[in-house]
Amino acid sequence: MPDKNIVIGVGNLLFCDDGIGIIAVEYLKKNYEFTPKLELLDGGTLGFNLHQYFIEYDNVFIIDTISTDAKTGDIFKIPSDELLGSGSYKNTAHEVEVVHMLEICELYEKKAEVTIFGIVPQDIVTAKIGLSEVLESRFESLIELVIKELESLDIITIKKSSISLQDIQKELIR
Repeated sequence: MPDKNIVIGVGNLLFCDDGIGIIAVEYLKKNYEFTPKLELLDGGTLGFNLHQYFIEYDNVFIIDTISTDAKTGDIFKIPSDELLGSGSYKNTAHEVEVVHMLEICELYEKKAEVTIFGIVPQDIVTAKIGLSEVLESRFESLIELVIKELESLDIITIKKSSISLQDIQKELIR
C-alpha cells in the first residue's frame, strides 16, 4: 500500500506574504496532477486542528513563512526532527503551533514524517492579498523544491496547466 502524503499550505491570506502557503497549494492544485494521489490542503489558520493530519498521513509537507535571521526570500527545507531540536524557528504563531503539534504527536504510536518548506517573508503585517515582489520572484523556486521532494518519494508530478502565480492570486481575491 503506498504512503499517504499531504501538502498543507498554512498562513493567513489577508496579510501579504503570510498567505504563501495557501497560494502555493492552490497553484499546485491548478497546475499539477500527482500519481499516486496527493492530498493538497488549504490549512489556513487551522493551527492545532491540523494535528489529525500528523497522525493520519505518512508524510506531511507544510508550506509556510518562517522567521529567521536569513535574507528575505531565502527558502528552507526543515525536517521535523530539526524543528523539534531547534528553538530558532519558533518565532511566529504558526511555527509554535507546528512544533507543539509535533511534540504532542511524539506520544502516538504512528506519526507522520513532517517537513516544513519555509520562506523568509518580507511583509506579514500589511492587510493585502498577494505576495511581495521578493516572494513572487522566489515562488517558482519554492514550488520546485516541494516537487523535487515529492518526486524523491516516487510521486509522479505531471504539469497539466500553466496558470500563472498572478492569476492564482487574482482568483483567491474573489
